[in-house]
Amino acid sequence: MRQHFFTVMVLSVCLASLSFAHPPIKVPADRPVPRIQIALLLDTSNSMDGLITQAKTQLWNIVNELGRARCGTLKPQLEVALFEYGNDRLSAGEGYLRMVIGFTTDLDKLSEKLFELRTNGGSEYCGQVMQSALEGLAWSDREADLKSIYIAGNEPFTQGPVDYRVPCKTAMSKNIFVNPIFCGPRKTGIATHWQDGAVLTGGRYLHIDKDRQVVYREAPQDTEIARLNVQLNATFIAFGDQGLAGAMRQKMQDTAAASVDKEILVKRAVAKSSHNYSNEAWDLVDAVRKGKVKLDGMDEKDMPAELKGLNAKQREERIAKKLAERKVISSQIRKLSEERTQWIAQQDQKSNHAQASDTLEAVIVQSVQEQARIRHFTFE
Repeated sequence: MRQHFFTVMVLSVCLASLSFAHPPIKVPADRPVPRIQIALLLDTSNSMDGLITQAKTQLWNIVNELGRARCGTLKPQLEVALFEYGNDRLSAGEGYLRMVIGFTTDLDKLSEKLFELRTNGGSEYCGQVMQSALEGLAWSDREADLKSIYIAGNEPFTQGPVDYRVPCKTAMSKNIFVNPIFCGPRKTGIATHWQDGAVLTGGRYLHIDKDRQVVYREAPQDTEIARLNVQLNATFIAFGDQGLAGAMRQKMQDTAAASVDKEILVKRAVAKSSHNYSNEAWDLVDAVRKGKVKLDGMDEKDMPAELKGLNAKQREERIAKKLAERKVISSQIRKLSEERTQWIAQQDQKSNHAQASDTLEAVIVQSVQEQARIRHFTFE
């Protein structure tokens, strides 16, 4: 009885300390669009090919899971940044690290950058890459936004000229969770101080099998989702200096996803049907919808070929038609995705198949959801 009482007291103290580390934030009534900011810091040294493969192939399902987040009635804006470190191709003077892309809502560009990563080397300086992410990224100053760093690697957390405790202290002061992901056995990560980064910031210590081969399965809905994905692409109207590059990138990332597995393309199509997939920088439909561009203010020479020769009313009608088509197609994709999820769950139940819990996707989704709830986000 005495031992039970002591155990309960210890658990209470631990829970209290976690609550103290990151107390729930009161959400103001006039809150602007909430943000979820995630900085991925990936070790690209020689042994990390499996990690990079998981990042490439599991990005879209991570996006899909985060697409279910809500803050009251508002849908949060997802922003993702990417750093690589531990690669001998990078400058030794800068710590063998680089910002691959800063916080962006352009998921196609993020996917493109992930597929460009190549492993080599190296010397993995966790403290230094965390410091670079904290100093180099445009972090939100709103306490109620969810801000998280995910740093993945397999060498001691203590390597390099920057003591990891310094950036962890900075992260804590900015309400940023640090979630170290050790690519190997849990106990090894603890022994090499990966857990410390989580303890210091109220984040989660995570570990994965970077070489886990995920078995992708084709579902009855996949062919129709792939067909609708092609139709979805036809609702975009490229414009401006970034128009051609953006449209080409969209198609190339479809091809890149399909080259890995048909299921990856399906998950990408589902992500493209969500509010997180927005391309106002190159798509005129999104740009007009978000108020970034006014049709009546565009110079004729900048007008997309599809709209040239039309009067102002006809142009507005064309944009409205494309947007309406996109909403219908997106809705169809999401409905099929729900049916697909149910079908796979039924197949898993029949075969007693358990989803892998030690992959990059699994640990990020679970921890993001936990930390989002602290910031008063909910998930549909």
